[in-house]
Amino acid sequence: MKKNHALLIAFILLFTGLSKAQYDKQNISMLGHWFSATQTAEPTYGIKYNSVYGWTNPVDHKEYAVLGSSSGTYIIDVTNPASPVYIDYVAGRRTNCVWREYKTYGHFLYGISDDSSPNSFQIMDLSYLPDSIHVISDNTTLFERSHTLYVDGNKLYCGSVTMPGTGGHFSMNVYSLANPAAPVLLRKLNQDYPSINHVHDMLVRNDTVYASCGYQGLFIYKYDSVANDFTELNTLTSYPDQGYNHSSTISPDGHTMVFCDEVPAGMAVKVLDISDINNIGISSTFESNASATPHNPYIKGKDRVIIAYYQDGVQIFDISDPALPVRTGYFDTDTLHGLNDGYPSSFTYHGAWGAYIDLPSGVILSSDMQNGLYILDASNALVGIDEHKTANGTISVYPNPATGRISVSLQLRENEKAAVEIYDITGRKVISETQAIAAGKSTVSIYTSDLNPGIYLLRIKGKALDYSQKIVKE
Repeated sequence: MKKNHALLIAFILLFTGLSKAQYDKQNISMLGHWFSATQTAEPTYGIKYNSVYGWTNPVDHKEYAVLGSSSGTYIIDVTNPASPVYIDYVAGRRTNCVWREYKTYGHFLYGISDDSSPNSFQIMDLSYLPDSIHVISDNTTLFERSHTLYVDGNKLYCGSVTMPGTGGHFSMNVYSLANPAAPVLLRKLNQDYPSINHVHDMLVRNDTVYASCGYQGLFIYKYDSVANDFTELNTLTSYPDQGYNHSSTISPDGHTMVFCDEVPAGMAVKVLDISDINNIGISSTFESNASATPHNPYIKGKDRVIIAYYQDGVQIFDISDPALPVRTGYFDTDTLHGLNDGYPSSFTYHGAWGAYIDLPSGVILSSDMQNGLYILDASNALVGIDEHKTANGTISVYPNPATGRISVSLQLRENEKAAVEIYDITGRKVISETQAIAAGKSTVSIYTSDLNPGIYLLRIKGKALDYSQKIVKE
């Protein structure tokens, strides 16, 4: 899409009251914030912004946010997180949209919406950035509406697909991206499992589909590209604190799934053991608070879960022990707590819609439904993401569990001036001291007699040293 410079001026970032707001936070800081002063809310829920995605240009390595809104799609340069720059905008077929979702394949951006007609499936070319983006397809040839989408290899999976006119509705379809500018339908899940009414969202790994099917529960399928059909591997249709199965994420080793139930409000997040696909079960449940609604989960590293929450912003939990998740940080983007500000009575939908966690810089992008794009530094909440790792020798901690003292045995190759810190399960720093540690073998003692019994996170951070471990105070 050729850039409209008048529009660029109209939608320029305004660092006004929202940018200077005081946010409730812990171990996560705001690097930058972007919103459009002219963006209107759709009338049903008061939503101005919805999904967020990210893309990195492989040529110049600039980083971009793709931000959905009630009227269309914004492209924001976030290479300098403190000064996000509006680049381009693509209008949707209709305004007053609640839902937009995005995924990329190479330099192609796929955008969908599940709002009523008129609507369309959009394909955009990002290779012209930083100048602009080009819309190469905006039609209803494949479908008019879809609720969510996922790219796995050279396939595009779309959930809750609606054709134009009286063409019908399908729970989930899979399309070939052999020609990414013109996807081709391969198979409809309804052809093999017509009893599934609706795939709200899906996560796909090597054509194994983990499908969140709303009130029907969780279904796991395998798509066979040779036979061109789906086979059901397992289901979870009854579980504790069950509601509307909304979306999920899976650990890199494929052993642990975290999923969210969106409705009714305030449901707990579930941790599911899927190490044996034939015998899956809930390991634990957790929540940020009793009233907030978990919307979209993501896993960073091997065991850190990042969740976009309605009413509660971005929340991060350590699930290295799946039976005992521990919160390590949060940033509440929602400035509308307890307010109405002219928004409609259906006031559940405020706070964070989604997040994007895979930019090379490590920043986290989050979309707030009323406040726009947030660019966050969560490094302090992600300590221990590579637990027991250090580039400067070896470390061991004992005793663990401990009572009045923890000893840290180090064998370092270089001298270090290290920060020694302990965090409680809410992410609050309870011990902080600086230690000069000599090269060779040494021991550092940390006195814990003043700490309450419970689980804590120990972090030792230096120039060439970044070590963390979960500890237990008895």
